[in-house]
Amino acid sequence: MAEEDITQLLANWNKGDESARDKLIPLVAHELKRIANRYLFGERQEHTLQATALINEAYIRLVDQKEVEWQNRGHFFGVAAQLMRRILVDYARSRNAAKRDGQQRKLSLDDVINLSEGQDRNLVALDDALERLSKLYPQRSQIVELRFFGGLTIEETAKLLNVSIDTVKAEWRLAKAWLYKEISNSPEAQE
Repeated sequence: MAEEDITQLLANWNKGDESARDKLIPLVAHELKRIANRYLFGERQEHTLQATALINEAYIRLVDQKEVEWQNRGHFFGVAAQLMRRILVDYARSRNAAKRDGQQRKLSLDDVINLSEGQDRNLVALDDALERLSKLYPQRSQIVELRFFGGLTIEETAKLLNVSIDTVKAEWRLAKAWLYKEISNSPEAQE
C-alpha cells in the first residue's frame, strides 16, 4: 500500500473512524515488526515471541493515543518506535532495580522479553543519553528516533521534520558522535 494510503487512513483515524485504525494495523504490522526486531537485535534468535510481545504492547499504547494528530506514515512509525523504546527502557530499569534490591520481581513482559544484563545497561545508557540530547538538541534527538529506531530514510526524516536533507545529514552525524561520546562515558554502560 502506498504511503499516501497509509496517511489517508491515519487522517481518517484522527477523525474518529475506528475502521480506519483496524485497516491500518495489518498494513503497518510488518514495519512495526522490523522496528521491534531492531530494538531486540543481538538477542537469541529463538526468542521470536519477544518482537510479538513488544509489538502488542506498543499497539495497545498506540491505540490509546487520543491526543495525537497523525501527520503521515513517518510520524506514526516515529511514535511507534518511541513507544517501543519506552517499553524496553522501563523493563530494563525495573530489571536493574530488582537486581540492585537483591530480589527478582515478576514483570509484565518478563516472560517474553529476556534482555541480557549487558543489553539492559546499554539500553538504559542510550535512553539516558537520548534524554540529555533531547534537552540540548531536540531536533537531533528527533532525528535519532526517526532514523535509528523508526527506520526512516534521510529523505523521509527531512520531510517529516520539514527540514532539508542536508540538515538531517549534518544533524544525524553530530547526534551519532555526541551519543557515542556520552554512552562511552556512561557508568551504566561500563558496569
